Amino acid sequence: MHQRARWRFAAPALLCVLMAGLLASAADAPTRNGQPTVARCDLEGVVDAGTGGYLSDCVARATAAGHDALLVRLDTPGGSLEATRHIVRAFLASPVPVLVWVGPSGAHAGSAGVFIALASNVAAMAPGTNIGAAHPVVGPSGQSPEAVGGEQMARKVENDTVAFAESIAQQRGRNVQWAASAVRDSVSVSADDARALRVVEYVTPTEADFLAQADGRQVTVAGGESVRLSTRDAHIVTLEPTLSQRTVHALANPAIVYLLFLVAALGLVVELSHPGAIAPGLIGVVALVLALVASSALPVRAGAVLLMFAGVVLIVAELFVTSGLLGAVGVLLLGLGGLFLVDRFDPEWFMDHSFQVSWTWLVPTTVALGGAAAYVVYRSAQTRRLPQRGGDLGLVGERGTALAPVTPESGEVFVHGERWHATSTAPIRSGAHIVVRGMEGLTLFVDEVPT
Repeated sequence: MHQRARWRFAAPALLCVLMAGLLASAADAPTRNGQPTVARCDLEGVVDAGTGGYLSDCVARATAAGHDALLVRLDTPGGSLEATRHIVRAFLASPVPVLVWVGPSGAHAGSAGVFIALASNVAAMAPGTNIGAAHPVVGPSGQSPEAVGGEQMARKVENDTVAFAESIAQQRGRNVQWAASAVRDSVSVSADDARALRVVEYVTPTEADFLAQADGRQVTVAGGESVRLSTRDAHIVTLEPTLSQRTVHALANPAIVYLLFLVAALGLVVELSHPGAIAPGLIGVVALVLALVASSALPVRAGAVLLMFAGVVLIVAELFVTSGLLGAVGVLLLGLGGLFLVDRFDPEWFMDHSFQVSWTWLVPTTVALGGAAAYVVYRSAQTRRLPQRGGDLGLVGERGTALAPVTPESGEVFVHGERWHATSTAPIRSGAHIVVRGMEGLTLFVDEVPT
């Protein structure tokens, strides 16, 4: 009987799970009826663990659903070497033709984006886009790789990256010499030059034009199989990233990481300087956890984070010292922490020069958060300086009424909504107004207030 009851309740839940699975499969499945289908996904922003997993999933989902091709729209300043290799491996091992379009106009395939575009079966760029600058170690002020990690280390990293680019270009039949120069000399070219140099196959303003031009082209996919593309007037099926992939990618932004670390520092310092506030500490802990998650997807300098924490501490200290110097230095440290937050020296990352916390965002945010921190702590300090309203000291200065005659030995008064035993150095008549001068145990020392 109990087993039947359990099955009666479990059956609807199982049916819901099966229906959800069928709906998810239907979303990826192609609509045939003689019309080709192309799966589509976007890589916009940093190449990180989230986008690496997303594009690899796109290849797997396009293969499982039997789509005619996978179209990837690319616009990236670069990113993680590990995530880039993950994507390249998925593209090279894909049984479904992979098409990469760098667009729309104004987009670029910088640094790590070069390897992703090279790994596609067919690549195109929109007018007004560019591709290149794939050097793995680039300093913010143009220092040479030797100045960063030593000549031997720089040469080893560079040679390994060049070999990586050359092997991809050779396998896809693209310009091997240009691929090497993009790494060694940070060469970057426009869309028209990229087509002339055999870096990409087409220059097309839209994805639809790209699919139309690529239609009928013969490409070689994994296993050496030759496939003729059927992409003209194809039905596009957009593949969305998972929630975790979307979250990691959204956090992988230097400005977001900078803001999270500032909020974390502000919340924790305010909580430590004024214990019991709870809200600042809770906000600080949540922001710190999110900042650490985001840091795993970006090359973040620990020293820059310490600079930001030190800046917040100095701003808080300024409210107690009020010299002006500590606050100014604190704001300066906040700015420097944001400026050096992203480590573009990291050889495990291929980043464009523009990938950092921009000055147009850094200056107003730093000043605003510094001012907010100063205001919050200032108001907290004001609160701490207010007279105590509870406990022994909270009764001193309070006024009341004598309920019975008060003498040096005994008496009774009404103060703060309560009856108290009281004594006085001078006799006080019943009904007189009194003021509390002190307290010992549960007995108040009072004086009469002249009328």
